[in-house]
Amino acid sequence: MLTIAEHADLRTFNSFGISEKARRLICVETETDLRAALALASTHNWPVTLLGGGSNVVLSGPVDGLVIAMRTRGRRVITRNGSEVVVEGEAGENWHALVNWTLDQGLSGLENLSLIPGTLGAAPVQNIGAYGVELKDSFESLDALDRESGQVTRFTLADCRFAYRDSLFKQAAGRYVILRVRLRLSLRPQLKIEYAPLAAAWQSTGLQRPDARVVSELVCQIRSSKLPDPARLGNAGSFFKNPLVSAVKLQQLLVEHPQLPHYPQPDGQFKVAAGWLIEKAGWKGYQQGSVGVHSEQALVLVNLAAARGAEILALADQVRQDILTRFGLELEMEPQRIG
Repeated sequence: MLTIAEHADLRTFNSFGISEKARRLICVETETDLRAALALASTHNWPVTLLGGGSNVVLSGPVDGLVIAMRTRGRRVITRNGSEVVVEGEAGENWHALVNWTLDQGLSGLENLSLIPGTLGAAPVQNIGAYGVELKDSFESLDALDRESGQVTRFTLADCRFAYRDSLFKQAAGRYVILRVRLRLSLRPQLKIEYAPLAAAWQSTGLQRPDARVVSELVCQIRSSKLPDPARLGNAGSFFKNPLVSAVKLQQLLVEHPQLPHYPQPDGQFKVAAGWLIEKAGWKGYQQGSVGVHSEQALVLVNLAAARGAEILALADQVRQDILTRFGLELEMEPQRIG
């Protein structure tokens, strides 16, 4: 039996801690619940908003229709082939808890993605990434409910059209509901520690043998030193994507800003560090009313005291306009705007 909460406060359903009301809210724990909730919305012609962990959204106003919070649980090993192991988890599983569970199984592949907030089902939408690793690097397949046909479809790596913080599920927002995700991991650690702070932290351990658990702990230490805990200071993690530029544009930027961090991409473009740009422009630690730019990581906008979504978006626009004026680069926000 579905339980509908009317005029529900979503403050605890988003990591920014923004207090906005959902006209109707249903938490679903099974696929059957999900289908029933979607059928109810269809019957009454209610628009549907899906929420995972709420770690990548900005609530800019009340949310009409029906909000469905994914709370499905379950994780398991499904195949073993030598050192290769495929694990499967339900969409509502907490991402960091899943990473820790894979490490408990002696599996490597997700350690660089430790402590990223959110749920497993939301991870493919953004193709989450950190410290030189993206979800797609370990992705095997997923099952998603097609709201147009009502059928459950299996999506392979190629089907998902993964790109930098992008996927088919972001491009076709609202059509698919991710139900469960499968990841291909390894019993033989092949560490990726090229990212400078991570490489330095690993070197300081003096360890010679690859150890995924240690890498995960180092990642958690680095993230915790730079990124605020949403439970203490509302935020959505990195608020802006790192801009992608051509080789020509990069050379133009380096003439004036030779220390600009940049990273070559497979397609010949270069990713430049948005956090560096924002800090260089003087925004790091800036405060404006109830919102601000974090004092340790300029990529993070924070809710200082009961901020509204409109305040956060207004500050984001100021930062974007300044970076465009100073560097000729357009910053794109990562979080989805809802309401």
